[in-house]
Amino acid sequence: MSPGIDDAQRSAAKIAAIAYPVALGLVATANFGLRGDLTVDGDAAETARRIAAAVGEFRLSVVFDLLYAAGLVVLLAALYVVLRPVNRYLALLAAVLKLIYAATAVLVALSSLSILRLASDPAYAQGLGPDALHALVGLHSSIAWDQYYAGLTFWALSSCVFAWLWLKSRYIPAPLAAFGLLASAWCAFCAVAYIANPGFANVVNVWVFDMPMALFYLALSGWLLFRGLGPRD
Repeated sequence: MSPGIDDAQRSAAKIAAIAYPVALGLVATANFGLRGDLTVDGDAAETARRIAAAVGEFRLSVVFDLLYAAGLVVLLAALYVVLRPVNRYLALLAAVLKLIYAATAVLVALSSLSILRLASDPAYAQGLGPDALHALVGLHSSIAWDQYYAGLTFWALSSCVFAWLWLKSRYIPAPLAAFGLLASAWCAFCAVAYIANPGFANVVNVWVFDMPMALFYLALSGWLLFRGLGPRD
């Protein structure tokens, strides 16, 4: 039997259903819209030049990154409220793990601000010289990606726990919860494998790491928004 569902859980489920797509839209706009044409893989000099020519656009992308992190905090709080009656301690563990990922999202935003400062402040170009400046821009870009994949490990582990609670609760269809569990476990494996050996990206494309898990969250959001919670025994 699934535990009873109260009004607080139903409200939190609606909040979670909205929070994830909104947060995803913000980070996608930041990375693929606002910053999409400003960063050039393997060419720190061109990246610095483009950022210096579009400071306002780049700063807006960082604002979106920070709003994304805030959206994640809303999401994890809502999921905790929904799934706390199933197992309070596992729900708390999942929320804390997701909070760590939200913190790494803030670190990524700070790394982006460091890149912006290096690229746009003439004092750094004069003091460091072009070669050292471009090397630092490349370094901070690499650090941002390392922060993302380190954080992704915690996001995936959190999602594993939350998906298990969804499966146990029967608040959503079991196949959807099972898909979320498998997708999250896959993402955790890929993130750890990539950190252990970046060459793993030559075996499994990085887009495949978290795409199944993202699809699960989008499907979950749609279900919670239009069907809501309900015991399915």
